[in-house]
Amino acid sequence: MSYLWENLLPRFCQGLRRTQVLLTGVKKFKREKPLTQDIGVVIKLTHYIWGSLKKYVHHVAPDLSVPATYISEQPLQSTTPSRTVFYRSILHSQIMEQRLSIGNKTFVLDAAKAEAAFAAKRIINGRETMTFNLLPLKYKWAYDLYRKMKANHWEPEDIPMNKDIEQWKSDHFLSDVERWIIRMGVGYFSAAEGIVGDNIFHVIRDAVTAPELKLVLGRHVHEENIHADSLLYMISSLGLNPHECEAMFEGIDTIVRKNEFVSRTSRALRRDLDLRTTENKQLLAKNIFVFGQCMEGTQFYGLFGMILSLYRQNKFPGIGQMFRYTLRDESNHIEILRNLFMDLISENPEVWTASFREDCRQLMDEAVGLEKDFIHDCLPVNAVGLSAADFTQYIDYIADRRLEGVGLAPLKPGVDNPFPWLAEMMDIKKEQNFFEGRVTEYQKASSLDSVNDDEL
Repeated sequence: MSYLWENLLPRFCQGLRRTQVLLTGVKKFKREKPLTQDIGVVIKLTHYIWGSLKKYVHHVAPDLSVPATYISEQPLQSTTPSRTVFYRSILHSQIMEQRLSIGNKTFVLDAAKAEAAFAAKRIINGRETMTFNLLPLKYKWAYDLYRKMKANHWEPEDIPMNKDIEQWKSDHFLSDVERWIIRMGVGYFSAAEGIVGDNIFHVIRDAVTAPELKLVLGRHVHEENIHADSLLYMISSLGLNPHECEAMFEGIDTIVRKNEFVSRTSRALRRDLDLRTTENKQLLAKNIFVFGQCMEGTQFYGLFGMILSLYRQNKFPGIGQMFRYTLRDESNHIEILRNLFMDLISENPEVWTASFREDCRQLMDEAVGLEKDFIHDCLPVNAVGLSAADFTQYIDYIADRRLEGVGLAPLKPGVDNPFPWLAEMMDIKKEQNFFEGRVTEYQKASSLDSVNDDEL
């Protein structure tokens, strides 16, 4: 009995107390009624186990007194504000403390506070703190994506543009349609990348509360800056008039309408919002959906396909390489916002109403219609390997992939992918010959994975 009391019982008490603290914290932050009731039952069960154990010890060994360090009267506040449950604590607070002695100093680490802080981590409305403490990680996917994105780092200036300049200046190498595609590409993306980065920084990153989410979203913004910089590098290399690019962005109707589509979603959140209300949670969720699945995930892919189609024909090798890197980055951005959207819904299931789901499908339908109009502006006539019909079909295919990826019904089920080769453009392990230009692949070999067609 002495061994039981001095060795086993304290360990059991410590584990039981940790369970009570953790479950009480989870119960406080989980709003779903069935889960809350289940946790309440478990908490009551732990109280019963302790009471029975104490009675057993007193009956078997009445001469043993309960050590003061293991038991004391402490009130436990219920998650229901109207009542307080008093119980005999299974151990003194010292059991939850880890003491580290260094020299003549002792440092006390409170495990209960650490566990409560972890339980309080949420996508939104989580624990407010001024410290940027990543550990312990709750959203491990965010940190994994951050490391993957960091390994993908690239710089526009390290990509040679000699052949692109030579082809651009040639009077016979390029058709008018091919030149127009490049102008539309740099004209649209030079500002569109900035729109995405600005929304990520000022809306989404500002709304989330878990530090690991802020970390990966900060990297997302950084990559949007690199993409915008790469467009400036293309413009200066080809000698394009930057005012002409600005005029395209402001004056071509299909570009203006695409930008207005995403900007109105962003403007609705550029104010102080009470994210405890379902309506405002749905506004944020729609913003994440529009920028992740509609804009970056669908509307970017029409021009991606056109420019990489030219790249396959040995035209614009430098621009094509930059778009391959950009496409690889965008696949990670889409995944960040998809995971964020899904976890936000999981933690706030009241958002996921039938009307909300239909609203998201209608937003995607609008995005697809705008992109198809834009494709016809990019390809007023077909060219070698470039058909407006194929690209509009591709947008239907991509849009349904994005919808299914977040648990929504497709708009046009059964559409085939007309560009299976596009997945190969993501495989950047196969680099150019050493004598043809500078090596442009900096990523660690362990991080260079091909992306299969399902992700495109």
